[in-house]
Amino acid sequence: MGSGSEGKYQDKAGYFPTVPLPPPLSLPGALLLASRLIPPLSLGLLAALIVGALVFYGYARQADDRIGAEQRIALRTGVEKLTLLHGGDSDVKPVSLRLLEELSGVKNLKWEAGPEPQQNGRDIQPILDGNGRILGWLSWNAGRPMTQAAGLFMPLWIAISFGLLGLGALSSWYIRRLLGELAESEAGARKLSREDPLTGLPNAGSILEVLEQTLATREPDEFVTCCYLDLTGFRQLSDSFGRLWANDLVRASAARLIDPPWPGATLGVLGRHRFIFVLRAKSRDAGLLLAQEMAKRISVPLTIQGQSVQLDTNIGNSYAPRDGLTSDELFRHATLAWRAAKRAGRGNIVAFESSMDADLYERRFIERELKQALDDDALELHYQPIVTAEGSRIIGVEALLRWTHPVRGNIPPMTFVPVAEQTGMMARLGEFVLYRALNDAKRWPDLFVAINLSPIQVKDRALFILVSSMLAETGIEPSRVVLEITESVLIDDPEETRKRLEELRGLGVRIALDDFGSGYSSLKYLQHLPFDKLKIDSGFVAPLGRSANSGVIIQAIVALGRALDLSVLVEGVETEEQRVLLRLAGCDEMQGFLFAKPAPREAIDQLLLDAKLQAARSAQAAAVRAS
Repeated sequence: MGSGSEGKYQDKAGYFPTVPLPPPLSLPGALLLASRLIPPLSLGLLAALIVGALVFYGYARQADDRIGAEQRIALRTGVEKLTLLHGGDSDVKPVSLRLLEELSGVKNLKWEAGPEPQQNGRDIQPILDGNGRILGWLSWNAGRPMTQAAGLFMPLWIAISFGLLGLGALSSWYIRRLLGELAESEAGARKLSREDPLTGLPNAGSILEVLEQTLATREPDEFVTCCYLDLTGFRQLSDSFGRLWANDLVRASAARLIDPPWPGATLGVLGRHRFIFVLRAKSRDAGLLLAQEMAKRISVPLTIQGQSVQLDTNIGNSYAPRDGLTSDELFRHATLAWRAAKRAGRGNIVAFESSMDADLYERRFIERELKQALDDDALELHYQPIVTAEGSRIIGVEALLRWTHPVRGNIPPMTFVPVAEQTGMMARLGEFVLYRALNDAKRWPDLFVAINLSPIQVKDRALFILVSSMLAETGIEPSRVVLEITESVLIDDPEETRKRLEELRGLGVRIALDDFGSGYSSLKYLQHLPFDKLKIDSGFVAPLGRSANSGVIIQAIVALGRALDLSVLVEGVETEEQRVLLRLAGCDEMQGFLFAKPAPREAIDQLLLDAKLQAARSAQAAAVRAS
């Protein structure tokens, strides 16, 4: 019984079906409804007011007529009483009139004998004798108070009526004006929702719709190209010259991309300095020609607010039907191709390849696992000794990051460091390396420690604060710290790099240019940037003994270092022959498998201990020989 009673009132049982509520009325709909209702409502209200006024006036007249009739009855009654009082005397004296006024309540009575007098705005009442003959006439002011009051209010009533009518008309006009302005605003909002406000080009949503529509209407013998490009170096230029200047740069670049227009191509904006072309053509090669033409247009120098600047671009292309038949697939593959072009440097055009999907999966795996490794403190540093040119004494170590994955095993830095740079983990990774290396360096007070800096770290304005705080926390002498940077850091913004390096050098640390000769070597950088050491790339060491050119190049680099008062370190030394040749060339320091492989700190402890024991035995043997 109880369960049945409960079910009766449950909505899910169907006793009380949910009634759907009407959708809420939008503001434009409410305004439109109001504009349509106000005129008939205003006219209806005006008609109601007029009818009300007429009815009120009619009631006022009826009330006055009723008062007049009551006055006449009162007068007849008063006259009858006076007649009885005076015994039928028909002569009406003033005293009798006053008494009659008191008896009837009618004021300003006047008696007239003879023929019927003119009314002249007064009411007239005949006085008859007992035989029905008219003895005379009583007249009094014909006051009609209710009608007069209605007459006084009537103009105000009419004014209110027409005022309300005018207010309704004004309200209706104003609402229609608001509707017009709202329609214009909505049209502007729709335009903004589909256009990039800076360039007037289709925005990301619109250009992807164009891509989808182009794919949907593609003929079997047609190709659709999704061409993704950027303005390389734009962020650095924006930081240097300001946002307004950068806006002008984007507008000028966009104008170049669309003028002259490319047949069959539509340009849209993906971000502030990233663009996408959608091209329909009979040949897939048309997509490559489009990319080459756009790269050429971007590379032409521009003058913005008196400042000359030359840009380049990285471009990623994907093609339908080869790389996908949906807008999502084509756009994603173009993005992957663009990222591959960006990783390769500047000014590259890359077409999507199926292997890029696997690369994306690999990068996502590395990103996820590297973050976990940082959280779990699963990374470690190995150290490779740096020796004097004679090879007999260890003077320093280079800190090298190592990651042993629980499933994959050893993952080299060249695999995970680029992922860290691209995913924003480089600051955390660099802080780990710096902190661990400086703490480990306290174990070896007679050695310097060389620490590699990523280009991302060098560009970070917080690097100076990080290094200074780490030096203070660990108590390491700054002169024992060598920070190594690669030549690629110097290209994007040499002046900003110079400021960063001078700040670091001001702390007392030394700066080394790593892998010299492998990238964008320039004497201008060496002359103007605050370096203390050149580190010759191992690529020049391997051919020694087989190629005369390598030895000549190394001698030239050493001579350059001497001229600039820089010490020279060479890495990748693996044979005794290489060591001898490098020593003859004038190198100051060496590093390589010939001397020691990178090893954990405990192994370096043992290596130093062995070196001390060997030095002690050598000294003892020399003393014995001398004696």
